[in-house]
Amino acid sequence: MLLPKRVKYRRQQRGRMNGIATRGNLITYGDFGLVALEPAWITSNQIEAARIAMTRYTKRFGQVWIKIFPDKPVTAKPAETRMGSGKGSPEYWVSVVKPGRVLFEIAGVPEDTAKEAIRLAMHKLPIKCKFVKKGEETVPGTTKPVERKEKAVKAVKGGAENTATEASK
Repeated sequence: MLLPKRVKYRRQQRGRMNGIATRGNLITYGDFGLVALEPAWITSNQIEAARIAMTRYTKRFGQVWIKIFPDKPVTAKPAETRMGSGKGSPEYWVSVVKPGRVLFEIAGVPEDTAKEAIRLAMHKLPIKCKFVKKGEETVPGTTKPVERKEKAVKAVKGGAENTATEASK
């Protein structure tokens, strides 16, 4: 089960889940991925169940990356407790997932094996998801592809590249 080693504050406020994922929305390590289509809290137990389903189906061939980490504590008060006397104690940990977030990546297996492994993992999660190949990620709710940001090349001082960039400003 995933959980942080230590945290600055044991209790957190609930927060909001509006908008789409602006980070973690590209497949970076593997060849295929599982992308969330809805916002949700995904617990550490659900992440672990999906991971086990994927690795069992691939018979431990290939490699699986978990791209989300449950770093938000969810508190609960005991049943039949009167109001007041402070916030409850942390019960479990969740990862806040927005639409477009890549949850898992897989590589080293054929596409049909990866598709089936990810399908099995989808059934362990509480949200709608989809299978994507590397480079085919789209912005949720549209057919527009996610922009890949290439690493910028530094201009050489006094070089041709530097004067060209200054002239365009």
